[in-house]
Amino acid sequence: MTKRQMAYLACTAAVTASVLGAAPSADHRSVHWVHPGESIQKAVNSAHPGDTVVLSPGTYHESVRVTVANLTLRGSGARSTVIVPGKASADSCAKAGNGICVTGTDSKRVKGVTVRSLTLRGFKKHGLWASGTDRLTVQGVVAEKNGQWGIAQERSVRGVFRNNVAQNNGDAGLFLSNTVSTEEGARDTLGTVVSHNRLAGNRIGITVRRLRNLTVDHNEATGNCAAVFVVGDENKPRVGALSVIRNYVHANNKYCPKTPRLPFLQGSGIVLTGAEKTLVAENRVEDNVGTSPLSGGIVLYKSFVGAVNERNEIRDNVVQRNGKADLANRDRVKGKGNTFHRNTCAHSEPAGLC
Repeated sequence: MTKRQMAYLACTAAVTASVLGAAPSADHRSVHWVHPGESIQKAVNSAHPGDTVVLSPGTYHESVRVTVANLTLRGSGARSTVIVPGKASADSCAKAGNGICVTGTDSKRVKGVTVRSLTLRGFKKHGLWASGTDRLTVQGVVAEKNGQWGIAQERSVRGVFRNNVAQNNGDAGLFLSNTVSTEEGARDTLGTVVSHNRLAGNRIGITVRRLRNLTVDHNEATGNCAAVFVVGDENKPRVGALSVIRNYVHANNKYCPKTPRLPFLQGSGIVLTGAEKTLVAENRVEDNVGTSPLSGGIVLYKSFVGAVNERNEIRDNVVQRNGKADLANRDRVKGKGNTFHRNTCAHSEPAGLC
C-alpha cells in the first residue's frame, strides 16, 4: 500500500468516526427505566424531548407531572403497571389529587406527549389531567375509581384518545372541554379524536363540553348513567361542528342523583344540549331506559341555561328498546333546523322521527 493510499484511508476513517460520533447528539433519544420503589417523577425530570420513560411491571405510589415535549411515558401493560396515590406531596399535580398531569399553557403548549399502557386508579380528582397540550396521545390506559374524571383535557388541540378503558369514575370517564376555569365560547380542537374506548360504570361515559371540530367514533359505553353528552351554553362560538359516529351505546341504566345543573340521570344514550351542526350517525343505541327528562336513546334537550339545539343531523342510527323514547327532540319549540332521517327505531318524541 502506497503512502498516498494510507493517507486516504486514514482520512476516510477520521471522517467516518466523526459522523458516527456526531449522530447521537444530532438526534438523541434515551430510554429511562423505572422499577417499583423508584421515582417516576425523577425519571421524567431527567428526560429530554423525545425520550421515553418505561415503567416496569408493579405498583407505583405517586403522582407524575409532565412538561417535557415529545416525551413518552409507557407502562408495561395496563394489567401490570399501576399508578395509585402516594404520600402527601408539595407537587401541584399531587396536591390537586391527580394521577398524571400533562401541563402547558395557551401561549406555550406542551407538544407530542404520549401516555400509554398503564392504569391510573383511586385518585381523589382525576386519573389523567391535561391542560395546554398539542397532539397529546393517551392510548391503552385504564382510568378507574377516580373521584371525578378518569381522563380529562382542556385548552388543548389535536389530541388522540384511543383504546382506553375508563370505568367507575365519579363523573365522566372521558372529559374534554374548552376550559374549566373561565366562561368563554367553544374552542376549535383542530381535529381531536376520541376512538375505540370503553366507558363503563361512570356517571357519564364521554362528556364533550364547549368544543368544535372533534370526532367521537367507535366507542362502547355501557353501565353509565348517561353514555355521551355534547354540552353547550349561550357563549359564542357554540359547541358543534363535530361528529358522534359508529358508537355502541347500550344499557346505560345506572342511577345518578340530580346536581345543581342537571336532573337525575338514568337511561340516557346520546344527549345534545345547546349544540349546533353536530352529526350523530351510524350509532347503535339500545336498551337505555329511565324516566329522567334526559332519558332516551338519542335526545335533544335545551341546556341548563336555555341554549337550544340547532341544525343538528341525526341519521342512519339503529336506536331500539330505549325509554322514554328511542329518538327525542325535547327542544323542538325553539330549536331550529334539526333533522332526523333514515333511523331505525320504534318510538319517538314527537311521533314521526323514526
